[in-house]
Amino acid sequence: MFLASKLLSFFTQPLAWAALLLFGALLCLPRRRRSGMRLGWLALAVLLLQGWEPLPDAVLRQLEAQYPEPAAERRLGQYAGIVVLGGALESARIWQSHGQVPMNDAAERMTVPISLLRQEPHLRLLFTGGEGNLLAEGTSEAALAKAFFDSMGVPPQQVVYESASRTTYENAVFSAALPGVDPRQPWLLLTSAFHMPRSVATFRKAGWNVTPYPVDFRTGDSTAWTQYSLWLGAEKWQLVLHELAGLLAYRLAGRA
Repeated sequence: MFLASKLLSFFTQPLAWAALLLFGALLCLPRRRRSGMRLGWLALAVLLLQGWEPLPDAVLRQLEAQYPEPAAERRLGQYAGIVVLGGALESARIWQSHGQVPMNDAAERMTVPISLLRQEPHLRLLFTGGEGNLLAEGTSEAALAKAFFDSMGVPPQQVVYESASRTTYENAVFSAALPGVDPRQPWLLLTSAFHMPRSVATFRKAGWNVTPYPVDFRTGDSTAWTQYSLWLGAEKWQLVLHELAGLLAYRLAGRA
């Protein structure tokens, strides 16, 4: 399943589609010039269209709207703790070279739990995330998370780390097996808003009693029709396609 998810990650990149179309065009040009030209123009169209951000934003907005942002005055006294999914931390090599824990665009997955723990000191924090790279680097994301939370002054006894999981399904199953963790108790599930539909379905299927706490929202109420960026558009399309394909695959496999 892990290898399949990595293969899926490649085919959900629109830039990869453009590259494959261009490769096909080059193969066709020597003998089938007309077909090669058509594939070349199609590759250019795919490349240019993906930069128009209102399209991926519209789909992202639908994913994020399934579980709205919690109200600021929400009371959390009834919860046993917060399950935080990995995915916000960069390569361990950066940490090893510079001594600073590197975070990506999903940094809210790491920062929001700290304020929640200060708001409700009784909560436990369960961070789940292993080695997500295809070629293992030897340092799990949980190890990086421990370095970060320790540096932020979070009491070590308040945090539990799960360091073997590589997928959302493994996050749910491996975390439920940790000593002292009862998935039947009410837990907050904290992850990126666009990832929440698949995460909630997977955790509940695995027997968890979770309430979604989405963070890391990528869209607002609307997107200007003139907003265009090849870089940002490609990134958003990859998020959208990866989540939709992942949710479909999990449902077909009975995991969500």
